[in-house]
Amino acid sequence: MRTNAQAVVIGGGVIGCSILYHLVKLGWSDVVLLERDELTSGSTWHAAANIHGLHDSTNISRIQHYTMTLYNQLEAETGQSCGVFQPGSLYLAQTEAREHQLRLQAAKANLYGMNFHEVSRAEAEVLHPLVNFDGIRCIMYEPDGGNVDPSGVTAAYAAGARQKGAEIHRFTPVTATDQQPDGTWIVRTPKGDIRTEWVINAAGLWGREVAALAGIKLPLLPTEHQYFVTETIAEIEAMDRRLPSVADRDGEYYLRQEGKGLLVGAYEKDVRFWAEDGTPQGFGHELFADDLERIEDNMMRAIDRVPAVGNAGIKRVINGPMIWSPDSNVLLGPVPEKQGYFCCNGIIPGFSQSGGMGLMVAQWIIEGEMQYDMFAWDVARFGDWADAKFTKARVGDQYAHRFKIHFPGEEREAGRPVRTRPIYDTQKEKGGVFGLNYGWEHPLYFSKDVPDSAGFTRQPWWDVVGQEARTLRDAVGIIDISNFAKYRVIGPGAEEWLNAVFANRMPREVGRSCLTPLIGKRGGVAGDATVTRLADEEFWIVSSGMAERYQKRFYDAVPLPAGTTFESLTNTWCGFNVAGPQSRAMLQRLTNTSLDTADWPFMRSKRIEISGVEVMALRVSFTGDLGWELHCRAEDQQTLYTALLETGAEFGAVPVGSRALMSLRMEKGYGSWGREYSPEYWPQECGLDRLCRSDKPYLNSDAALANMAKPAREKMVLLELDAEDTETSNADATGGEPIFKDGVGIGRVSSGAYGYHVGKSLAIAFVKNASEGDRVDIMVLGRPHRATILSQPPFDPSGTRLRT
Repeated sequence: MRTNAQAVVIGGGVIGCSILYHLVKLGWSDVVLLERDELTSGSTWHAAANIHGLHDSTNISRIQHYTMTLYNQLEAETGQSCGVFQPGSLYLAQTEAREHQLRLQAAKANLYGMNFHEVSRAEAEVLHPLVNFDGIRCIMYEPDGGNVDPSGVTAAYAAGARQKGAEIHRFTPVTATDQQPDGTWIVRTPKGDIRTEWVINAAGLWGREVAALAGIKLPLLPTEHQYFVTETIAEIEAMDRRLPSVADRDGEYYLRQEGKGLLVGAYEKDVRFWAEDGTPQGFGHELFADDLERIEDNMMRAIDRVPAVGNAGIKRVINGPMIWSPDSNVLLGPVPEKQGYFCCNGIIPGFSQSGGMGLMVAQWIIEGEMQYDMFAWDVARFGDWADAKFTKARVGDQYAHRFKIHFPGEEREAGRPVRTRPIYDTQKEKGGVFGLNYGWEHPLYFSKDVPDSAGFTRQPWWDVVGQEARTLRDAVGIIDISNFAKYRVIGPGAEEWLNAVFANRMPREVGRSCLTPLIGKRGGVAGDATVTRLADEEFWIVSSGMAERYQKRFYDAVPLPAGTTFESLTNTWCGFNVAGPQSRAMLQRLTNTSLDTADWPFMRSKRIEISGVEVMALRVSFTGDLGWELHCRAEDQQTLYTALLETGAEFGAVPVGSRALMSLRMEKGYGSWGREYSPEYWPQECGLDRLCRSDKPYLNSDAALANMAKPAREKMVLLELDAEDTETSNADATGGEPIFKDGVGIGRVSSGAYGYHVGKSLAIAFVKNASEGDRVDIMVLGRPHRATILSQPPFDPSGTRLRT
């Protein structure tokens, strides 16, 4: 066994072997995989191993499409069979919402050249004569869908890795992972130690235990999961072809051919957690006792849809463990607090994602960044706040609602609240309806009468949010922005360090602020921030709260100069944005500091008192209206909020939630992190190139400048959707909808919302081969909706309201 390696992968399941294969595929050969037992032990060997390409997330669809394509290539490359069966998959919609979901996916498939299209009932009955299609509104067909052999795929990855020089050691448990002073790791086993720059935790059911060896706590929890296989079914035995799988997600089961029978699996409401205190070390190829009564309701729905299931005997039942994260997505990426430690844990659709996931891990480790923005998978999306109680509640919810549609902007209640601010109860009393942002409860809107709901079409709260937005535009609104990330940099090297981190030049004058991008390894936009100079050696940074742990990697990449400190204030400071045409008059009642533009221009800041509370006040507003951000210590938040509400009442002020804020920023065409600002987009593609200086070095500046020297691949634009009296008239674009011009795909929506003040349905998108004024089709609800590319934002295009 080697004593030194570029990377050590811990875990010999399908994911660990895929990571090893892709590391060598991208050029590293000095890599080792350690498996405590036999390859496929744990949850890989008993997986149903279905494969499908389409997903609500565009990038996950790309990853799954890559994976499906890879299996046949892997067989040819290694000579090891992957047991690939691709008779296709049928997707059924029983409800209007499911039909919208499938039509959106079909539109995305058309844009990205994937094979997924609608078929008629007659065509579907030919494809799968055993299915009863009564009550089905829409049927989609994915010709490449199917399943693989779990052991065969794992063995093929392993063979491909070995062929290129990788080592695999079975029956070699890892007993310790010790980080050294230079940041490298020593991985200890009974067979010897390995020093490495990268530890990759792909330990599946033992992901928690392996992470704990390095002092890391991962929010993961296993559950039981069952499927059964029927005896031979005569109709199948008589066929000379394989039947397509059936995805009847409204029925909450999955079904495919297995041998000459059918395999049926379900995610039941009666969740069974397992190994809450830790996965037993001796567990390997064991299963749990059958408990089909638990999935009886799901089975009966499967029998109603495919009566042959009910007429066949049960050949075998598989009841085995699978391990989940709180949102059922993988925990992937370098642990921000541990140099050289990479996680890839909690994978559910492993055989649909194994290839793409291995590629993403290899790209991140070898090249410094993935080609896709996969924050939805990033381990940094959770922090210490995702404790055992939260994890159990969320995992239970995710399992029980595995096939429930995840609607745009949907908020789920399980496990909440986790973290609240001092004014949480006051906001609840005023009708606050809350969402979750990096563990924090934050108000979406305020209403005592309209509960939250989610869907592809406009919801009952649409009018409530509209009233908040219009009130702010007409008078003044008070927005809780406490969930924004806040940092303070102090010391003689503060300016030098910030200039080395961010693309823009830092303010040289006390009281000035600047907007600045944070650049990723490939030269894309990894973040955006407002940086304010509060004193000669003190700066304040405000950025996305959701991205705080993610962006820690970038801040840590640049060493702090001697005597300079960087401190997060997100937990200890809160904030409000007071905005609207009456915001100046309202705030002036509460402070002796002049708020006149002559004394306080746009993008300037001061430390002032508001009703006796010391605040850091910054004249800026994401609403695009006149306004100030007021940041105060958490212990002063209630006092400040009370003063704002009481004084604001005279000026017509109302509390405003984040959904109205999203509408207001759309009226100005403002980009937002995670939507328009992403490592996938070059600065000039999202309008931030003017903020990237060419006269100073900064983090990843070479990559940014190289990209900015090239023509933009696509451009960020603002679109107005026609007010049509059609099926899509009661819906707005939300993000991800494909855009076509004269039948040719030209881009996709990144954000969308109704602009209540301007009375227009709006979308921000990235397009190519299109110009201002062009007429295009946005696939709202998967159907074409006419829209126009705007030349300027519909609200205050000159910025007069913002600056005067």
